[in-house]
Amino acid sequence: MEVAKPLSFHLWTFLVLGSSWILPGDGSSKSFRTFSGSEWSLTHLVVHNKTGEVYLGAINRIFKLSSNLTLLRTHVTGPVDDNEKCYPPPSVQSCPHGLVTTNNVNKLLLVDYSMDRLIACGSASQGICQFLRLGDLFKLGEPHHRKEHYLSSVNESGTMSGVIIEVPNGQNKLFVGTPIDGKSEYFPTLSSRKLLSSEENAEMFGFVYQDEFVSSQLKIPSDTLSKFPTFDIYYVYSFSSEQFVYYLTLQLDTQLTSPDSTGEQFFTSKIVRLCVDDPKFYSYVEFPIGCMKDGVEYRLIQDAYLSKPGKRLAKELGISEREDILFTVFSQGQKNRVKPPKESVLCLFTLKKIKDKIKERIQSCYRGEGKLSLPWLLNKELGCINSPLQIDDNFCGQDFNQPLGGTVTIEGTPLFVDKEDGMTSVAAYDYRGHTVVFAGTRSGRMKKVSVTERLR
Repeated sequence: MEVAKPLSFHLWTFLVLGSSWILPGDGSSKSFRTFSGSEWSLTHLVVHNKTGEVYLGAINRIFKLSSNLTLLRTHVTGPVDDNEKCYPPPSVQSCPHGLVTTNNVNKLLLVDYSMDRLIACGSASQGICQFLRLGDLFKLGEPHHRKEHYLSSVNESGTMSGVIIEVPNGQNKLFVGTPIDGKSEYFPTLSSRKLLSSEENAEMFGFVYQDEFVSSQLKIPSDTLSKFPTFDIYYVYSFSSEQFVYYLTLQLDTQLTSPDSTGEQFFTSKIVRLCVDDPKFYSYVEFPIGCMKDGVEYRLIQDAYLSKPGKRLAKELGISEREDILFTVFSQGQKNRVKPPKESVLCLFTLKKIKDKIKERIQSCYRGEGKLSLPWLLNKELGCINSPLQIDDNFCGQDFNQPLGGTVTIEGTPLFVDKEDGMTSVAAYDYRGHTVVFAGTRSGRMKKVSVTERLR
């Protein structure tokens, strides 16, 4: 079944954040320009950081809009004749399975500013990507001949996320996380890939590092899939901050879920961190993340948004205005990933708190305290090894005491609880020192929250 989150909230938010008349407490009614993909459900939105032009990913289409949402260009990506059992895809090798007309769900949409192009990855043909020229969406290339070109055939949007890391006078990198639908022999769940200037270079999307023992990828072990056949990792949001890449993920909680498929499934949200200059992934660390309000736990991540605090919020938090902060939306409990409970919470994290928690955990492990605590990846408990290494904020791992899992949930500060509409999206805006958050709901409503007022 193809699943695509509606993007109407993001379009409204884009217009709201771009409108200078919005003030905290301004309840006046305004009209908005709108755009609808007609029969093609929208899945992703990217706004160019200089021109303000809008790029939309959809089922079978990529759209380019002006900053006032006038349609400028349309690029067709599907339907295509395909079968998810065909590996490699039928465009590369004849397939014994019957081909059927298949929708191509856009799952990843990124602007590669250094090369003036758009990266659009779909669900068809095992998850190949197209490079499109920003100006007119002309297809520059579509690498599809090597296994590294296939990112994932999972057709659920909102579950794959990527970050482009620009390297001055060097080779740019694409960090990408994706669910794999049990196909660990075909797809890594997390990887760092080469982003080359030539779209037709055979090395495009090759792993940044690879030898016979180590590479720039993380695979879900077959032992984990044997024990928990439905185990997967869904990448909800990603960003880079300083020298790190972060992912917010949702995955099966193997500690609470029974291995047999008859029991209830429980999910947990994680924040994952890697150093951008760690090609061997020795710096991999993940922590449970969530929020609690009045004794109620919120553990199902729905969306997140990286921002900077306004002047008033920075003072309230005791941090610099240059520090990164993270707004998140969680649904209540740990069940029903696809249809989470309507009760949800808007939360705030400072990146400083997250970094401090991670550093404390690494320091503890390098003192030989505790275990690596990453059961889904290691499938056994390995003890931490004592080492005299000094662990500072910039530590990027060694070939021991890794990968590392946090044992205590990093808790955010709850700002607002919604018990009726079910918040699913979030964006933030600073206006004259006021930090305002907009949250979109499942029912199509938009809620405006003044952060500094909520913290008092």
